[in-house]
Amino acid sequence: MLKEKTVCFSGHRPHKLIQKGASAEKVLPLIRSMLYYEIEQAVSDGFDCFISGMAVGVDLWAARYVMGMKSKYPFIKLICAIPYADQGKNLRGEDLFEYSTIKNNADKVIVLSEKYYSECFKRRNKYMVDNSSRLIAVVSDYRSGTGQTINYAKKSGLDLHIVDAKKCCETQILSRYYSSDPD
Repeated sequence: MLKEKTVCFSGHRPHKLIQKGASAEKVLPLIRSMLYYEIEQAVSDGFDCFISGMAVGVDLWAARYVMGMKSKYPFIKLICAIPYADQGKNLRGEDLFEYSTIKNNADKVIVLSEKYYSECFKRRNKYMVDNSSRLIAVVSDYRSGTGQTINYAKKSGLDLHIVDAKKCCETQILSRYYSSDPD
């Protein structure tokens, strides 16, 4: 894994991406498509290694997209940076299936701690940033773990590619009031 060719991801859980008045059915596909575009652009820019922190939401979406792109770009690698060994034990249904499938098919799985402790997510985020040169993040609240990761990545000199979930929500809300068809 060459740091210069490595991208890491950060982002919120799906329910934290939606602002009041916005429709999840319209906003989440927009956010996911922007995330997909950023990954595709990273590959086009010469990046070939991607690190996912494996949290529900942005991390798992990004990991799934990277895995899906492997047929088109067989040289890309997915690394799962798991903060503690039992991270996925409380997942159920679709989230558990997605987490397990990604973990079992990743090119490398790195477990940073055998047990949960209060700083394990910060340690995971620091590991990802310290081993990358680009961060792709989806954020709506900068007073969060994602916000802290973005700030640390900025201080560390990473190339930041930020998808602003609030703007996606505002765009969706405003689109209800404007129509391309004049009356």
